Amino acid sequence: MSNPESLVPVMEPYARHVLVCTGGFCSTGRKGRALYAQLAALLQREELLFGPRRVKRSEAPCLGVCGGGPIVAVYPEGVWYGGVTPEVLERIVVEHLRDGREVREAVFHRLDPVAG
Repeated sequence: MSNPESLVPVMEPYARHVLVCTGGFCSTGRKGRALYAQLAALLQREELLFGPRRVKRSEAPCLGVCGGGPIVAVYPEGVWYGGVTPEVLERIVVEHLRDGREVREAVFHRLDPVAG
């Protein structure tokens, strides 16, 4: 029997990481949870779950914004989207994650690469 502590974690390479706030402060009615579930289906549809363009997704109970949600953040670009609806999420997946163009009208913050 192997010791679980001796297992070495393995991370498949990925191109982007999407964080979805699923907490109740920035958006009510579990909208963030619904977006997180929708994100998996959209990534699968656009063939972004595997391979060199793989997009990793994570849910976070709080991204520290606490308003204007649901909030979705895309890294490594450090682009933060606010007021994300199912329609905006689909645009983020297709236009930003697949095609590399931000959905500018939904962006409320960009990480300053110099300041980190």
